[in-house]
Order: sequence, then structure tokens, then C-alpha cells
Amino acid sequence: MSATDDGGFRGLAETLSSIARTLQAEPDVDTTLRAIVKAAADYIPGAEYAGISLAESGKIRTVAPTSAIVETIDKLQYDLREGPCVDAIKERQTYRTGDVRDEPRWRAFGPAAAENGIHSLLSYRLFVTDRTLGALNLYSSRAHAFDEHTEQDGRLFATHAAIALVGAQREAQLGIAIENRDVISTAKGILMERHDLDAAAAFRMLVEASQSTNVKLHHAATWLVENRHAR
Repeated sequence: MSATDDGGFRGLAETLSSIARTLQAEPDVDTTLRAIVKAAADYIPGAEYAGISLAESGKIRTVAPTSAIVETIDKLQYDLREGPCVDAIKERQTYRTGDVRDEPRWRAFGPAAAENGIHSLLSYRLFVTDRTLGALNLYSSRAHAFDEHTEQDGRLFATHAAIALVGAQREAQLGIAIENRDVISTAKGILMERHDLDAAAAFRMLVEASQSTNVKLHHAATWLVENRHAR
């Protein structure tokens, strides 16, 4: 490794460390997503726009786009069921284009993207272990905007972004779990006082109400808490 390469590596490491600390400090999933795409557009050479395609329940949706053109290009991919972000999620790989207009892999999507002013795309699968979270997508109006070196640097960034994203999602899930536990506990207390029950009997009553009305347990508990003063 030459001195120049070594200096570039240290610069990259410092940049990634700074980004990782910034993302770790974000308070929720939405804010984390916005931080990811902003840092990607600022950091990765050639990127004019950025966005994330989240894979949820068998569907893909665009979140935190830096421009309306991101949503337009992504919708083309979702509707046509082809394109770099769709394949990055499905095939678990990174996809980079030269001039998407002439891209043989996506004969319908490529010309459509070019007609909307986007000629280069770079999509990274976002994952932790075997779980695919979605794809980090970069866009440019210039053809051949991303080279192999850029792709390698961006892959390191995508790794940091995936770790930060899954951490934010776990925090959000934990918050929901705690909130649900608290409302169920409050509902049990209401039933115990109203019907002179012990905790186990109150919980069984809440479960039976949930099953008979075909609603989730925490929804039944929330309804009871919100309507506790009604006759």
C-alpha cells in the first residue's frame, strides 16, 4: 500500500467512523433513514440523489428520498419489477450501471429511467447476517458516474448504514413492546378493581375479550384504558 493509498484509507476510515457515530445517535428509524441517505449523497462520489428501498412484508417502498426523482425512478422499478434496487434486494448483490439506457439487464426500465433524466444507478443490498432490510440506492444524471473504486467505498458505507438501521428498528420495536406491556398492565388493573379479580383472572378476561372481538390483545387493552370511565 502506497503512502497515498494509506492516507486515502485513513481518510475513508475516519469518514465512516464519523458517519457511524452520527447514525447511532439518531433517535428513531425515520431520522436514521434521513441521515443515511443524506450522508450517502454527500459522501459517495458521483451521487446526486439517494434513497432507501425498504423490504417489508413482501413489498418494497421508498423512504427518505433526497428528491422527487428518486420516487419516480423507484416506482418505475417496482411497477416493471426490474431494475438495480429490485435485483439488489432479490439477488442479494450490488448492482452498478454505466449508461442505464443501454443496460441489457433491464430492457424496459433502462430507457424509462433515461427518459426521466437518470443515467447511472448504484444499488447496495442492506443486510445484517442473512436478513435483507432493503437497498441503499444512488442516482446520477450522468452516464458512467460510478466506477469500481466508488462501488467499493460505498459498500463499506452501506455496511455501516445497515447496522445503524437495524439498531434503530430494534429500538423502535423495544419501545412498542414496552408501551404494549404497560397498557396491558393498566388494563389488568382496571379489571381487577372493577370485578374484584386477581391478576391472573384479569389477564384471562382480557385475553377472552381479545379473542371474542378478534382484535389484538394490546388493542383490546388500549380500548379498555381509553374507555375506562364509560359505563
